[in-house]
Amino acid sequence: MSYIVIKHIEEVNTISDVVIILGSKSDREIAKKVVKVFDEFGIKHTVTVASAHRTPARVAKIIDDAHKDGVKAFIAIAGLAAHLPGVVASHTTKPVVGVPVNAALDGMDALLSIAQMPSGIPVACVGIGRGDNAAILVAQIMAVENDELREKLENHRRDFSKKVEPDSETLFD
Repeated sequence: MSYIVIKHIEEVNTISDVVIILGSKSDREIAKKVVKVFDEFGIKHTVTVASAHRTPARVAKIIDDAHKDGVKAFIAIAGLAAHLPGVVASHTTKPVVGVPVNAALDGMDALLSIAQMPSGIPVACVGIGRGDNAAILVAQIMAVENDELREKLENHRRDFSKKVEPDSETLFD
């Protein structure tokens, strides 16, 4: 996997199309799903950890620096109260996709926190733990103005379909 991990605020000035922010290091398995898809599609990305509650100034700095570098979208991965995606959205007009984490209450607390944003500050929300879908959604948004990426997505969808079709033929084997 080829991604940039930010350890200090000073390192944020790397150029990425998407910034992936984890609410905690424990969310890294979900982030790996995002990174795998972005690597497949050739989408430049940065991965870091910042807490909406414990490091709010760091969150704001990451977003501000990302804007200066021409970021196209953010993915925020968070569990429990899951305020991170909403806080990110409050600092940007770029698309924000929230990924709820199953940290308690089977992830329903995080899912509802992300999905129930107030009017005017939307966050797209994918299923619990679905970093792969978050990455594909961001790729689809970026593909609106990128024909090469759109073609990669179409090929991915075709390949995905080819994997499902044989299941019908071997269902009762």
